[in-house]
Amino acid sequence: MGKLVIVGTVAFDEIESPFGKTDKILGGAATFIGLAASQFDVDSAIVSIVGDDLPQAYLDLLESKGIDLEGLEIVPNGKTFYWKGKYHNDLNSRDTLATELNTLADFNPVVPEGYKDADVVMLGNLHPGVQMSVIKQMAKRPKLIVLDTMNFWMDNALPELLNVIEHIDVITINDEEARQLTGEYSLVKAAMKIQQMGPPYVVIKKGEHGALLFHKEHVFFAPALPLEEVFDPTGAGDTFAGGFAGYLAATDNLSFNNMKRAIIHGSNLASFCVERFGTERMKDLKKAEVDQRLHQFKALTQFDIELE
Repeated sequence: MGKLVIVGTVAFDEIESPFGKTDKILGGAATFIGLAASQFDVDSAIVSIVGDDLPQAYLDLLESKGIDLEGLEIVPNGKTFYWKGKYHNDLNSRDTLATELNTLADFNPVVPEGYKDADVVMLGNLHPGVQMSVIKQMAKRPKLIVLDTMNFWMDNALPELLNVIEHIDVITINDEEARQLTGEYSLVKAAMKIQQMGPPYVVIKKGEHGALLFHKEHVFFAPALPLEEVFDPTGAGDTFAGGFAGYLAATDNLSFNNMKRAIIHGSNLASFCVERFGTERMKDLKKAEVDQRLHQFKALTQFDIELE
């Protein structure tokens, strides 16, 4: 069983989409990454911070999935990070209505002693300084460090972000962010430029249009599964990253071919996440459902063709 350290937010989300709206519900990058990774035979721990206003039921859910919470700091009388957003009709664009950092504003991550030798570190979307702090706390260089980031950090903490990028193996960002980071419109050129910054593997997420994996001259594309219903894309990117990192930690195989499989597993799990609000779909997801949908992914991409 591989060890996985997950760094990111455990948060309250309040979401409105064309299909309805929620009150405060469980969200956050580390939450979705952890739930996705729990589908694999992996020993995972979350490093994050919350206030004591987070319901015990949410902590119980994470622990019920075998996620170690020793690295989750609970601040007495503190308030948990809160985000409120409204999605437009196409579900690809959204407006942030409120962001309250709360306890996250003073977050100093502490990796539990038992996880400082983890094989895989998944750095969820947070300030690059926090991400770098976790890398430095590891007792040995992990076999794989995966970084997720966003345009906010490119705008507000670019030097720190570039420093972290030098120390990682895989970066996962969306197409808009890849273009912003590199100044290249072509995603092929953007991926090449990012590899020159440090990470040998670049994953560019394209939402409902799938994901691209780049390594040297190799490119792999995974489609997104066409779905009848999409309610809430909030946790999809983090679920994708959790499936990707969890599968690699579980299989202990970092070849390009296995990363292709990891991309498919990540895409597969993300397709479930968007079918309900928040963590609703992921918390009771059964292996049989996951396997059945993997067969759909296979059918979606397999074909016979005769070539001269």
